[in-house]
Formats: sequence, C-alpha cells, structure tokens
Amino acid sequence: MLAAAQRLRKSSDFTATFRGGRRVGRGTLVVHLQIDEPALASTARAGFVVSKAVGNAVVRNRVRRRLRHLVRPRLADLPPGTRLVVRALPPAADATAETLGTDLEAALAAARSPRRRR
Repeated sequence: MLAAAQRLRKSSDFTATFRGGRRVGRGTLVVHLQIDEPALASTARAGFVVSKAVGNAVVRNRVRRRLRHLVRPRLADLPPGTRLVVRALPPAADATAETLGTDLEAALAAARSPRRRR
C-alpha cells in the first residue's frame, strides 16, 4: 500500500491531473503527470484507474496491486507536489510485472522530458 499522504483520493485531483498534466501512453498503460508548485504539497502523490475493460474484479485488483508496487519506489524520484495517475489499458491484464515496469518507466521518462517544438 501507498502511504495515505502519497495517494490521490479526490475526484477533483484526478480530473485536474487529466486536464492539466502531460499524457504519455505505452502498450499496457497511460501515465498522466502533473508537476505542481512544491509549496502545495510535501510529497508526490499517485492514483490508479483500472476500468472494467481490463477484466473482472480479480484481474483488476491484481493489475492495481502490481502497478502500486511499481509506482511506490518511483514516487521518491518525483518532485514534491507532483500528481501521477496511472491508467491501465486492457493489455495490462495479461502483461507480466516486468512488462508493466518497463512501460511505466518509459512513460514516466517521456512525461518528464521537455516538450519538443512542432
């Protein structure tokens, strides 16, 4: 489990992250990352979205546990005030923990990199 201070719980926090953050997708998941001012929060916080499209309740909870386990050490690398929402896609149900970890790492790196000009 994530500590209470590290979890996103309010719907408004999820919505603000979806609308104001950077979105990066990989094969099994989509990462929404919003870096706020450090004065607003003392730690980075994370939330998870695993819809019924991923599978039944047992599969969804397994995917959520795996993602939570993978995100926990990566929260320390994010600046204080950061909000992270990880949305699982249907292929996450059959993915190994290694695949989920690789996709999460790649998505976080892409979301943190500076935007390129078009």
